[in-house]
Amino acid sequence: MMSPGCPKERLAQAGLGALRRHPPRAKAEVAGRRGAEAGEARVAMSGLSRLFGRGKKEKGPTPEEAIQKLKDTEKILIKKQEFLEQRIQQELQMAKKHGIKNKRAALQALRRKKRLEQQLAQTDGTLSTLEFQREAIENATTNAEVVRTMELAAQGMKKAYQDMDIDKVDELMADITEQQEVAQQISDAISRPVGFGDVVDEDELLEELEELEQEELSRDLLTVGDKEEEPPIELPSVPSTHLPAGPGTQGYSVVLRT
Repeated sequence: MMSPGCPKERLAQAGLGALRRHPPRAKAEVAGRRGAEAGEARVAMSGLSRLFGRGKKEKGPTPEEAIQKLKDTEKILIKKQEFLEQRIQQELQMAKKHGIKNKRAALQALRRKKRLEQQLAQTDGTLSTLEFQREAIENATTNAEVVRTMELAAQGMKKAYQDMDIDKVDELMADITEQQEVAQQISDAISRPVGFGDVVDEDELLEELEELEQEELSRDLLTVGDKEEEPPIELPSVPSTHLPAGPGTQGYSVVLRT
């Protein structure tokens, strides 16, 4: 047997005391604890993802915003072009000023001019690219607007004809044609002269008219000799007067006699 003062005996008594103070937990309690810890870990990870931007993607700019941004950048590049052109002229004047008198300063001015020219060429290329991109976005925006307008027009046309049937339209047009024919027949019937039961032959009327004209002509021929003779027409007498003498006819007079 171990003595009470033995180290092993003291360790065994300490472990027995710990077990009495803290009894072992059930398996279900331990599993629940682990599940809760796992859930807290997932919540913490999702919070970190949102914090460092790995969650929902940011919304991109609209075409109008992109076009405006490109225009602003183009203005900046144009100002840079003007600045580089001025610097190039300054360096050229500096090189001409020094010339042979100060060859080293003249060469440095020419080197700076070359670098500025390279920057100007790069700026020109960048500006052309931005202009091309802006025009492409503008054209794309215009095309998209045209497509949306055409789509709205198609929907409006579809809505306008949704209650119409081609067969019904054909029937309607046939009815309209039939009614027009009936109206024309009614108009013809109304405009036709009505004799109230008396039927007169047109040829007989013409023959009667010719007989009347022949009788009138015969009557005029018979009464030609019975007409009174009209009195003869008396002509006025010619006056007898002396005409005044004209130039070169002095002493002569003309007498008109009947």
